[in-house]
Amino acid sequence: MRPDQLELLLTPRAPAVHPDGTWAVVAATRPSFAADAYVGQLWRVDLSGTDAPRRLTRGVNDATPRFSPDGRLLGFLRGDADGRPQVFVVRTDGGEAAQVTTAPMGVGAFCWSPDAGRIAFVARVAEEGRYGTVDGVSPAQEDPRHLVGNQIQANGLGWSTDRRRRLFVVDVPDPDAEPPITPVGRAAAAADPDSPFSPVPTATELTTGAFDATDPVFSPDGASILFTSAREADRDETLRTGIHRVRLADAAPNPDEASAPAPVEPVAVDARLTFDHATPSRDGATLFCLGSDLGESGLDFVATNQALYATPVDGGEPRRLTDPATLELASAPVPVGDDAVLVIAAQRGTSTLLRVSADGTVTTLHEGHPTVLWAEPVPGSDAVVATVTDVDTPGEVARIDGGGVRRLTDFAAGLREATTIVAPRELVSTSPDGHPVHGWTLVPEGEGPHPVLLTIHGGPYASYPSTFFDEWQVFVAAGYAVVACNPRGAAGYGEEHGAAIRYAFGDLDMTDVLGFLDHATATVPGLDADRVGIMGGSYGGYLTAWIIAHDHRFAGAIVERGFLDPASFLGASDIGWFFMPQYNGADLEQQNRQSPTLLTHQVQTPTFVVHSELDLRCPLAQGLRYYASLKSHGVEAELLVFPGENHELSRSGTPWHRRQRFEKILDWWDRHLPVSAARGRE
Repeated sequence: MRPDQLELLLTPRAPAVHPDGTWAVVAATRPSFAADAYVGQLWRVDLSGTDAPRRLTRGVNDATPRFSPDGRLLGFLRGDADGRPQVFVVRTDGGEAAQVTTAPMGVGAFCWSPDAGRIAFVARVAEEGRYGTVDGVSPAQEDPRHLVGNQIQANGLGWSTDRRRRLFVVDVPDPDAEPPITPVGRAAAAADPDSPFSPVPTATELTTGAFDATDPVFSPDGASILFTSAREADRDETLRTGIHRVRLADAAPNPDEASAPAPVEPVAVDARLTFDHATPSRDGATLFCLGSDLGESGLDFVATNQALYATPVDGGEPRRLTDPATLELASAPVPVGDDAVLVIAAQRGTSTLLRVSADGTVTTLHEGHPTVLWAEPVPGSDAVVATVTDVDTPGEVARIDGGGVRRLTDFAAGLREATTIVAPRELVSTSPDGHPVHGWTLVPEGEGPHPVLLTIHGGPYASYPSTFFDEWQVFVAAGYAVVACNPRGAAGYGEEHGAAIRYAFGDLDMTDVLGFLDHATATVPGLDADRVGIMGGSYGGYLTAWIIAHDHRFAGAIVERGFLDPASFLGASDIGWFFMPQYNGADLEQQNRQSPTLLTHQVQTPTFVVHSELDLRCPLAQGLRYYASLKSHGVEAELLVFPGENHELSRSGTPWHRRQRFEKILDWWDRHLPVSAARGRE
């Protein structure tokens, strides 16, 4: 795969299954160089596999399909003229889509009421005087921000306290009704100025104040809306959230009184546990949710897995149904049957699809390849429709049942026709202390010897997959062998494995990574152990920078969006106030012992520092300070900074920047680890 082939990555998201169980809808999105944005539409997928999938909508970027419970309507998000997502609905038997919302900052999650008459949604609401709410006041002219808490910024957003996510409810317009007509002329002059015309229904705001609302879902009787929010007095000093409720009867405006927000009731709130993604069972008796134990401080998140909990829908003590020590849940629950949910667990670079009943019975429906990303049950059967990924595709829609896995789409056909996809080879090494390290190698065609790129993932509580990964395919196509592993600190191998590097970054993780590299170059044919480069992003940038201060075998290094100095991370990163002390310790001396920036005098490896201007997760200053320190110690170093991008550049940055990033990376390796030099030695 070449950098200019990014447009071939047509990737589906979560499927929505029609209540009759015969078809599903999925949004598929791809990067577009022409638009320099992501474009996509909704696709209709026949669950019998008889009819080929077909494009259902023609919006620029349609996403998040949701069928109404009666199956008559399909709701989805469509970008408006300014690219802000708004809710639209369309009849499932065809017709024009009707717009439901006009949220000034766009809509996030939304859900249907049981009677299909209303939609609840979450949207950010700007504080008066900010973000264009007052004509003629530019961002530079706004009033100063007076901040008192810890949680004040978010990567990809910016300042977060002045545009809270609020909960709304709106009546669904009749898609068969005559479209609303904007009054003009005499009709406009005669209109009531206190009731301005709106082409869409007026939404009712249900929450206010310094609180965010996420994950809305209607109660089974439709009388209330459940959502996730942090509303306790210590909410700014902890990471805890809880499940709350708004009763719609309390939100109805009283004609004799000024309308006021409905009271918010706690449903699942705990002094140690954090809860999110409320999911009522179909029989209305049980409320499922995800939860994790953050300890007495409310901040003990390191390698803490989410578990599935259940509580009576009317309230009660939550019961834990899965073991977080060994099982890492990676998806929100989805109702199946009368009293159960589907959840996906991440394990060893792949996933396991589970059915968990309210009584705690856990049934494995699928594990291994293909890897399940999202799943929905098929009504009236034991089958499941899932979005899956595998070694040869970024994503497809598949049917999973007793007969196995059957792909229903082939979104990757164009990619396979234009490129040669190389499958990762599984490999396990053993560290000096006997700990097994799991990972993969990818080897280009030909005998080699091939120069090697040792790549290190971010997180650290994340993991490399055993499936298609665009980064690896670009490197292999350019002639490089790839070596990648999930060392201690990574997710998918249990909480103990993930917490092993706490307060000691650069110790066991470096040992695991270098041991895996040595094992790979010694046992996998075609790898040139004498010509190796190293690279990583975020925490992977950290470990890259740490390793090149201790090991000088590498022809070059790329340190991308790195976490490079723990002490200065505090107060600069959006998560710095809790992430760094929990992972690296509260003592300055201890933090400095884990700082690659303070070890640049030991670096001999040519280093390429890559960062983004708007990165609030690992702020630009981390990269600038590290680069300047390298230069001051005479290290060959170069710096690449992307304007307008944040920490997610490599995953969701603008298409041209993603392409340029790959091109610059390949140029660096061509100068410091040329493939031609390896081939010349054959």
